[in-house]
Amino acid sequence: MPLCTPSAWVNEQSSSIHLEVAERTLFLWNNSHIENLIKQNLKVILPIIFPALERNSRNHWNQAVQNLTQNVRKIFLDADPELFEECLLKFQEEETHEKDTKSKREAKWKRLEEIAAVKSASNEAVLVSPKVALRAPSG
Repeated sequence: MPLCTPSAWVNEQSSSIHLEVAERTLFLWNNSHIENLIKQNLKVILPIIFPALERNSRNHWNQAVQNLTQNVRKIFLDADPELFEECLLKFQEEETHEKDTKSKREAKWKRLEEIAAVKSASNEAVLVSPKVALRAPSG
């Protein structure tokens, strides 16, 4: 039996517990009573949980969780295809916006690093002024 550090054991146990919770929760969605409650409140529930379902179905490391998530997605898709499509489009728009924001942030950091590298080579102080002046707190 290989030696296991306490933190590695805790991480392994934590991962195992999270996986079990994810699987049991997704199985619960397949319960007919729960499914009926979901369908009665679909317009409220789906927009809230859609991003998590979509990320799980695409990226979860465990194949069983991915498959169970696909089953839950299908429940929603079958119940209201139009609402499902609206949620999907909104998710894709938000995903695109997040990628754009991340790209802009990375470009700004790269530019700051370039400026700092040039200034540090000349032993000149690096001053970065914000484009928008900060307002003093009111009150």
